[in-house]
Amino acid sequence: MENNVTEFVLMGLSQNKVEQQIYFVLFLLVYMMIIIGNLLIIVTIKASSNLNSPMYFFLSCLSFIDVCYSSVTTPKLIVDFQAKVKVISFTGCMAQHFGFHFFGCTEIFLLTVMAFDRYVAICKPLHYTVIMNRLMCSILVGGSWLGGLIHSIIQTLFVAWLPFCGPNEIDHYFCDVQPLLKLACKDTSIVGFVVATNSGMISLSSFFILVVSYTVILLSLTTCSSEGRRKALSTCASHILVVILFFGPCIFIYMRPSTTFSEDKMVALFYTIITPMLNPLIYTLRNAEVKNAMKRLWSRRVMMKEN
Repeated sequence: MENNVTEFVLMGLSQNKVEQQIYFVLFLLVYMMIIIGNLLIIVTIKASSNLNSPMYFFLSCLSFIDVCYSSVTTPKLIVDFQAKVKVISFTGCMAQHFGFHFFGCTEIFLLTVMAFDRYVAICKPLHYTVIMNRLMCSILVGGSWLGGLIHSIIQTLFVAWLPFCGPNEIDHYFCDVQPLLKLACKDTSIVGFVVATNSGMISLSSFFILVVSYTVILLSLTTCSSEGRRKALSTCASHILVVILFFGPCIFIYMRPSTTFSEDKMVALFYTIITPMLNPLIYTLRNAEVKNAMKRLWSRRVMMKEN
């Protein structure tokens, strides 16, 4: 069966013109916060010699991924609020689908790596610098990117090979796998099972590993000093909050058969836009070292201007 569709029409978040104008301003501000907040974290970590531990290396990688991840869908969403017809080409749709799953899956693996880093730091402090050396950190980050790439290639190939002969209206604000499967001109039950297993099992297994890791970490804190316990709890609380905000909606969307609900678009906002926006706030507001480094960086900038 041939593919007769050359472009798709995105239904977006709302068809109401007033709501679209409100959303345009709101999401434009949110996207600016995502870019500025995450770039500020990256610059602060790179410019601060005291933030050279593996934890901050992973945090800067997470911020970079958040910028890329949100940029796959958010700019198109913002532009579409001003468009009469929200059109995306078939090639553009597949590229968006690829980028979304690539950066999203990479973030899942990186959050798991960050949990492992905290486990080693808290449960094996004497061996931390030996285990989490520069080579190991690079391997873990590289493995996260490679895992995301393999996952997104599998997801995109399965969808791109499907025949689409109309209608071409996607009931979403970006090209995701479940809405696309609904438009295919053939039975997609097998493909739906494969992609759900691929995405769902990655999300669920990573979430399980994270839960186990943080459970072990929290149990081990009983032997720490009160100051060490307070610092470790503050760091872990930030990670756990990010994990819940990111993994909860992902598991809801991808750990089920190829069906869609009206709530899916609102749920998707959590892991595509809200979490990348909140990550800088969560990691800076609860981290004194990052806040102090930002203050020193700002003070240095002010002094340079005065001179």
